[in-house]
Amino acid sequence: MSERRKGGRGPDPGDFLDLDALLSEEEKRVRERVREFVDRRIRPNINEWYERAVFPRELARELGELGVLGMHLEGYGCPGRSAVEYGLACMELEAGDSGLRTFVSVQGSLAMSAIHRFGSEEQKNGWLPRMARGEAIGCFGLTEPGAGSDPASMQTRARKEGAHWILNGTKRWIGLGSIADVAVVWAKTDDGIRGFLVPTDTPGFSATNIEPKLSMRASVQCELHLEEVRLPEDAMLPGVKGLRGPFSCLNEARYGIIWGAMGAARDCYESALAYAKEREQFGKPIASFQLVQKKLVDMMIEIQKGTLLALHIGRMKDSGTLKHQQISFGKLNNVRAAIEIAREARTIFGGNGVTLDHPPLRHASNLESVRTYEGTDEVHTLILGEAITGIEAFR
Repeated sequence: MSERRKGGRGPDPGDFLDLDALLSEEEKRVRERVREFVDRRIRPNINEWYERAVFPRELARELGELGVLGMHLEGYGCPGRSAVEYGLACMELEAGDSGLRTFVSVQGSLAMSAIHRFGSEEQKNGWLPRMARGEAIGCFGLTEPGAGSDPASMQTRARKEGAHWILNGTKRWIGLGSIADVAVVWAKTDDGIRGFLVPTDTPGFSATNIEPKLSMRASVQCELHLEEVRLPEDAMLPGVKGLRGPFSCLNEARYGIIWGAMGAARDCYESALAYAKEREQFGKPIASFQLVQKKLVDMMIEIQKGTLLALHIGRMKDSGTLKHQQISFGKLNNVRAAIEIAREARTIFGGNGVTLDHPPLRHASNLESVRTYEGTDEVHTLILGEAITGIEAFR
């Protein structure tokens, strides 16, 4: 756990630049409440969940009680917290495991955000209060087997038949699909891409877990199949048409990742620092060797920079000045840095680092998925490239 220093002459190894001074007392209270939950509920159990490749569904209600589901949304039973408070929660959750932050992200930033932004009042009142409490779980069906980074080429279609919509298609890498009560499914119609709320007990809908996985093992990713799924006319989300809808939800999820990745990196660094001070070789702690100190210093610097970046982006989001390209900046930088930190931290543990007794390799494996979903490095690089050159290079 943390090497945070309450007093003494030098900077705190866990907060070298005293970034805590940039947070309000309420922001710190939110963070400490989530940190306590992770320490009490997640850390003692995560190795077993990861090894068995299970996500305990009962955590949904506990996370609802914690107030982190739809945390940034207002009304309809949602907590209505700030972007920075939500980011701090994501950081603490992912310090426990990326799978836990992913659950909160899929539920709140994707499924709930889609309903909150684009749903009818009936849809909002019907789903959001229960989802905020963790009594109902949602998933977000955009990615397809042949349409990952290019969602415009999706093959899932919805056709109108009288007062009903009929959906057919396949979605892949859909978080929470097999435990969800409702799926937000994006499909092509004669009027463009539209979103639909699909109760998962609807005939023709099925979800199959993707397994075995080498990453995100304490999480649920699925393939969704829709075969002549018949929905009432009011199942469509009325508030948006085209890819603007799903992309706006993806940006919410990407924002949480900017913070979450630094939580995983921090957990790797703090565990490696503690181990280096205890582990003796050649008659002294390995923390006394220059090469080990360099590794620890490099980790600490990147975590402090990445956390400062996350906080700055969060402040921009709360002020309404944040642009989607700036979210890509944060996601690309922080996840890339977090993976390198996790890998480097593992080397400090030597052979012991390949076991679940220590967290860096678990985090490194999870972060490979985090690096891929909500936009790969390549996609975010091209988003930034277009932003600085004015030239689109996707096609």
